[in-house]
Amino acid sequence: MFPNSSNLGRPPFPPKYQEQSTFFSELPLNTPPSLLSHQHFVVPPFHFRTAVENIEATPVVTLQPMTYGSVSPVSISDALTSFQGRKRQSQQSVLDDAKRQRIHSHDSDTTVVHQAVPLPEKRRCSFPAPISIQSPVLRARGSPALIGCVPPLQDNLFPDPAETSLPVAKDELSQQVLELFQACRQQASDLDRKELCRTELQREIQLIFPRSRLFLVGSSLNGFGTRTSDGDLCLVVKEEPVNQKTEARRILSLVQKLFSTKLSSYIERPQLIRAKVPIVKFRDKVSNVDFDLNVNNVIGIRNTFLLRTYAFIENRVRPLVLVVKKWASFREINDASRGTLNSYSLVLMVLHYLQTLPEPILPSVQKNYPECFDPTMQLHLVHQAPRTIPPYVSKNGSSLGELLIGFFKYYATEFDWSHQMISVREAKAIARPDGIEWRNKFICVEEPFDGTNTARAVHEKQKFDMIRVEFAQAWRLLQDKKDLNCILPLKAAKQKR
Repeated sequence: MFPNSSNLGRPPFPPKYQEQSTFFSELPLNTPPSLLSHQHFVVPPFHFRTAVENIEATPVVTLQPMTYGSVSPVSISDALTSFQGRKRQSQQSVLDDAKRQRIHSHDSDTTVVHQAVPLPEKRRCSFPAPISIQSPVLRARGSPALIGCVPPLQDNLFPDPAETSLPVAKDELSQQVLELFQACRQQASDLDRKELCRTELQREIQLIFPRSRLFLVGSSLNGFGTRTSDGDLCLVVKEEPVNQKTEARRILSLVQKLFSTKLSSYIERPQLIRAKVPIVKFRDKVSNVDFDLNVNNVIGIRNTFLLRTYAFIENRVRPLVLVVKKWASFREINDASRGTLNSYSLVLMVLHYLQTLPEPILPSVQKNYPECFDPTMQLHLVHQAPRTIPPYVSKNGSSLGELLIGFFKYYATEFDWSHQMISVREAKAIARPDGIEWRNKFICVEEPFDGTNTARAVHEKQKFDMIRVEFAQAWRLLQDKKDLNCILPLKAAKQKR
């Protein structure tokens, strides 16, 4: 990844930690967190100060061995001291709220939880190679003959899912959608660059938090990425949730310190964003990719592979999602930091539309294959289960162009924004709950795992009205002209990619 890296291509976990890594492999499958107790595992409670002191006292985690040049190593004690005495900064409008919402999970006030241990890993990839444990999850539906629809992630680095079949375009509008998708979709080389950065950062972060694990999540892996998509990273330091208001910020302050000192030659502009779900934003100079890194937002790992399943279960899904995201960005309604829709909500809106057609294009995979999307499943199994799901065969033969027009028509004229909630989990529009999360919200899109509102950033009526106008205008123009250029200049969109 980086020019001076001596461990490129090697497993990120030293053998001694792999030998200790029995927590995830011995954990009973699908065991609810409430059943995990010290009767099962004797693990000392995690206290941040104690962890830092242990880091300073343990030779294996010293930052003296340099692999990125002669930059001064990070001083852990200095980083902690600088964090502790700092007054809490005022909450300001933060850019990229879309990222925070997509990976949002409930804050936890738990301060004493189990420490996580590294997962077994044999190849340089975001998830470990298949383990020897025969999981019931991997025998979904009891048919070993089923051909999974989700491409594997264990190859070096990743297979190119572009080889999966694409729909046939018989009309001009469908052809335009398909050509835009082929020009802008994320390539294997784009994903490789992100993955190499993840590998090297994981190795460096483990010098501070030896038992941590860094996951690549979001559009980079869910099948809906473009050539210019940012990278999202989830740093898992514990098996159980981290308090996002306190502990996550302390952990990220050390990560930021690492990036801005020892890795400053390769990491550009590391910035700690103190939001509800704090992140470190930075740019990797080697891959020229912008990244957002959070701590322990494991919902982002789970929904990455839920969306990846939908992306590959039916070959019309990815082209439709990409053109909708491109359209929303061009029409300036794809920016949650400005009160409009984040990309995650847009993807869920497309999936919901395809589920609610008179002859559905998509099912609810959570309802049909609950064992593959069990929210208590161990993280190192999350990426394997969807591969057992077969492609969905729909009787709906609508073209890409017809589905795109129908998408805009559905949200312009059919969906009841005032009383209904978009639910991909239920594969239908359902009545809004009466909780505070949904009350007085203009757009309600249910997060499939934790049930929060992914579109809560749309909190101004003016922005909501603007979004509805854009949907209505796109429907009328496409219905009349059957030309994608009338709502999205294709030449400019392909150049931006």
